[in-house]
Amino acid sequence: MNRPMDIDKDALVQFARELIQIPSPSGQEGAVAQRLAEEMRRLGWQNVFTDRIGNVVGRLGSGEPPILLYNGHMDTIGPGDLNQWKRDPYAAEVENGILFGLGAVDMKGALAAMVYAAPAILARAPRLKGTLYVVGVVQEEPAEGLGMKVLIEEEGIRPDFVVLGEATNLQVSRGQRGRVEIRVTTHGRACHACSPEQGRNAINAAARIIFETELLTSKFMSDPFLGPGTLAVTQIESTAGSRNAIPAACTFYLDRRLTLGETEAKALAEIQHIVARERLKADVAVSEWDIVSYTGYRAHVRDSYPAWVVPEDHPLVQTVSQAVRQTLGYKPRLERWAFSTDGVYTMGVAGIPTVGFGPGDEKLAHTVDDHVKVADLVAAAQVYAALAVQMLGG
Repeated sequence: MNRPMDIDKDALVQFARELIQIPSPSGQEGAVAQRLAEEMRRLGWQNVFTDRIGNVVGRLGSGEPPILLYNGHMDTIGPGDLNQWKRDPYAAEVENGILFGLGAVDMKGALAAMVYAAPAILARAPRLKGTLYVVGVVQEEPAEGLGMKVLIEEEGIRPDFVVLGEATNLQVSRGQRGRVEIRVTTHGRACHACSPEQGRNAINAAARIIFETELLTSKFMSDPFLGPGTLAVTQIESTAGSRNAIPAACTFYLDRRLTLGETEAKALAEIQHIVARERLKADVAVSEWDIVSYTGYRAHVRDSYPAWVVPEDHPLVQTVSQAVRQTLGYKPRLERWAFSTDGVYTMGVAGIPTVGFGPGDEKLAHTVDDHVKVADLVAAAQVYAALAVQMLGG
């Protein structure tokens, strides 16, 4: 085990608290982006700028390959029902060595740790032979991969390797299932609810499809590492003119998680087959919508994202594991995320080797108990610093 990198624990925690205290729901990251850029400049990150979609980008090193990129998103989901929170989600309280608050684990804590790796990197390797970028990404929650797509395809920053700071409990993640959100709209005929036989209830048609989807799950493919595909109904709505009318249309949404070997086309065909077999009138399609960033950048989003896996013996997986072992003194487990990440673009689309290493338990993400251990923030920062020196140092 090497001597750990020196990290300013108190300053790191205070910065993580400040990030949490600035609300940054998706599409409204401007204030937290400004604070992030200020701290990056203060800590020695070079060429700090905000790109066209609103990502905050900083660099260390020569600007030449190899290029390593640390990714963390600035946005969070909304707090939901505040009465469900035991603590103010924006107070960023620290108690018994734990930092509480919305975004603590998902993922402002990890983003702060990445930023605070800079002084330790500069102390050990003031002239990196390669290049390290840290990027605070926008709108990852509703459209994972979009911020990285703009950075790579439009800003022209294409890394050779990517490390995602999403929560891994200080283990190493090397893949995840993909996902596709399917929008199903059934069509019927409206009439007064007092005479339902005169119409055709679109909700009843939707219910028939939903029932049949439950029978699909046993037929989904399964991967030894990523596990099986899954499906869940997440929202349903109708267009009835009142609660005394039979609706002519009903729309519901399916969250379909795709394991390796499953595709968007396969997921759509499964539902279309049910519609045809039941002789129903329904439209089945991938959800699509327009998104506007806090900078005014507009994009069209299709909610379809591929599964991806980096092989266990890939050099990046082994190098990150070695950095953890040498810095923290244990051999990390090689795991997968249950949720989706920016890796759907970096590895799934762009083919850039991508792994995850971050503080905190992913099960706490999107919960009213969002928190992360202070010790884990420091440990993550130490590994981020050690990995950069190991991969890019002189």
